[in-house]
Amino acid sequence: MDAILRDFPFAAAWILLFVVGLLRGQGTYWLGRGASGAATRVKGDGWWARLKAWLNGDSTRAGRTVVQRVGLIAVPLCYLTVGLQTAVLVAAGLVRIPWPRFTIAQLPGVAAWATIYSTIGFAGWLAAVAAFTGTGWGWALLGVLVAIAVVLVVRFVSRRTLRPAETEQPPQ
Repeated sequence: MDAILRDFPFAAAWILLFVVGLLRGQGTYWLGRGASGAATRVKGDGWWARLKAWLNGDSTRAGRTVVQRVGLIAVPLCYLTVGLQTAVLVAAGLVRIPWPRFTIAQLPGVAAWATIYSTIGFAGWLAAVAAFTGTGWGWALLGVLVAIAVVLVVRFVSRRTLRPAETEQPPQ
């Protein structure tokens, strides 16, 4: 293992991230699949009640909507998003996508996620650290990343406000 870390740091990072992403995705899927039935029968307070509220909340509802509209392709694509990933993975369990199909669909998404975070993702973290240690290039990269994030958020919010709400009732 020491030789891998010394001679192939990218490979070691990629394998570690792939395993972490795979296990996280499987755990989230099984949380949605296994706990959904039990959590719907729970009354009162406590951990199961909070789980029930989360499973019936807006984020998992958004994930279910994506899975129902897009289908199985939502699973690998969710690994390229920030904020929707957990909702889609739980929703895949809630709508009871068969485990073998989920796992096969998950593999390319996990591979893409591991590749992004073992290359660009870590470079972004290193740039942030360098920015706070006084390197000018770090500040420049951090500024570009913040600008990209702002543009993406503005586009998301403007698209969301232009769509009519699905829950609104027409005036009577």
